[in-house]
Amino acid sequence: MKYVRFSENASVSYGLVEGDEVIKLTGSIFASYEKTDKRYAIHQVQLLAPLQPGKIVAIGLNYKKHAEEVNKPLPEEPMMFLVAPSAVIGPDERILLAQPEHRNEHEGELAIVIGKRAKDVSAEEALDYVLGYTCCNDVSDRILQKKDGQFTRAKSFETYKPLGPAIVTDVNPDDLPIRVRVNGEVRQDSNTSDMIFPTAELISFVSKVMTLEPGDIIITGTPSGVSPMYAGDVVEVEIEGIGTLKNVVANKP
Repeated sequence: MKYVRFSENASVSYGLVEGDEVIKLTGSIFASYEKTDKRYAIHQVQLLAPLQPGKIVAIGLNYKKHAEEVNKPLPEEPMMFLVAPSAVIGPDERILLAQPEHRNEHEGELAIVIGKRAKDVSAEEALDYVLGYTCCNDVSDRILQKKDGQFTRAKSFETYKPLGPAIVTDVNPDDLPIRVRVNGEVRQDSNTSDMIFPTAELISFVSKVMTLEPGDIIITGTPSGVSPMYAGDVVEVEIEGIGTLKNVVANKP
C-alpha cells in the first residue's frame, strides 16, 4: 500500500496510490477507511506531508559510517530525543533557514510511522505496530546543536522536518538504499542495513520509555555524507521503494 495526503479544491484528504492515480479515501488510515469513486491523476493534486505526527522521536548517531565520519564511538543503546511536530512540511514546500549564517545541514532519514498504540513491546513483535515508512529530511542547525549540547532547538524550527512523499507499507525497512542529492549531486549514499539499531529494536526501545500512539513517527538517524544547505539549493531525499522527497531551501524572511 502507498498512502498520500493531498489537497484538492482546498480540501485535505488521504488517498491510496494505484499506478499514476490517487484514489480518495474516507475514514482514517490509522483505523478504518473506505475507497471512494473519486480518482485523480497524481500530478493533478498537491501532495502534503503524509501525516501530521503527534510526536516525533528522533534517533541520533545510528549509522556505523556516520559514527566514523564524526569520529564518535558506536552507541551502546539508541540515543533518543524529541523534536517539534510543528516543524513538519511536505513535498515541494520550502525549507526556511531561521539563521542562514549558521551551518545548516541536511540529514536524509527513514521515518517509521506508528500504526497502533505501542507500549513495552518486544523487538520480535515491534513491526506489528508499524503502519509504514516515509522519507524525512532532518534539517539541523549545527551551531545551535553544539551550543545547546542537545538537539531539540537545532532541529525544531518550522519547516525543518520535511516528510513524504508517501507512507509505504510493503518494504523491508532494514534493507533500503537511501540517497540525498543537493542540486543533483549525490551527497549521501547508503543503505538502512548500515543502521546500528534496526527498526524493530528502535520501536521496542522507544516504547519502553514512552507510549507510542498511531501517527507518531520515529526518525531513524542519518548515514554519512551530511553537508551544508544554502538558499536556492534543491534537496532530494530518495529511499528506494518509498519515493523522493524534494524541497527547495530559502532564507526565512
